[in-house]
Amino acid sequence: MSRKITSYFSGLEIAIWLISVFLLTGSFLVFDRNNYITLTASLIGVTSILLNAKGNPLGQFLMVIFSCIYGFISYRVAYYGEMATYLGMTMPMTVFALVTWLRHPYKGKRSEVSVNHLSVKEVLLIIPLSAAVTVVFYFILKFFNTANLIPSTLSVTTSFWAVYLTFRRSPYFSLAYALNDIVLIVLWTLASMNNLKYISVLVCFSAFLANDIYAFISWKKMEKKQSECIIVDR
Repeated sequence: MSRKITSYFSGLEIAIWLISVFLLTGSFLVFDRNNYITLTASLIGVTSILLNAKGNPLGQFLMVIFSCIYGFISYRVAYYGEMATYLGMTMPMTVFALVTWLRHPYKGKRSEVSVNHLSVKEVLLIIPLSAAVTVVFYFILKFFNTANLIPSTLSVTTSFWAVYLTFRRSPYFSLAYALNDIVLIVLWTLASMNNLKYISVLVCFSAFLANDIYAFISWKKMEKKQSECIIVDR
């Protein structure tokens, strides 16, 4: 088993994962020590991102689990935007993404999805779609007196970009998630000012940011490799 893991993941990927686990566990032991559900969500999340960086559909499956747990965590601090986003949008769209990734393996390899290239028309279509989602969720979140309304609304927008691009198998989904991580870092910094135990969640999304940036780099390499193989096959 250990040989399979080391042959599948590079030394850098294993190092990134181990450092992330160390930071997440350390921050939990220092600032929380009680909400093991938060630690569980964090560890599932970084593992999901690592697998997503490889284009492995298993990463999407783990993201479904993470979305459910994170939705519950958000509910407890009145971040209804996060709860609604992850349970009402991210989770179901991740399920669709999982199906899509499974249906589009690269050369029949179930462990690597085929990278997709979006047309200019589709990219332009994302703009009005995301604007509509943002406006609708703004009023929904305002109705429920969501804490930190503006950054919560921005989180919805960036989450929509991320899940849509993931569904469409675009390398830029990781950049969208990185933007979402930045918004979430702001949100959980505000929450941490009232309760230090949420610093562990803040560290979680800081680790996610580093992992998502790596995932984007990995997907661009994967895109180049797959494109070169297509040329050779021709």
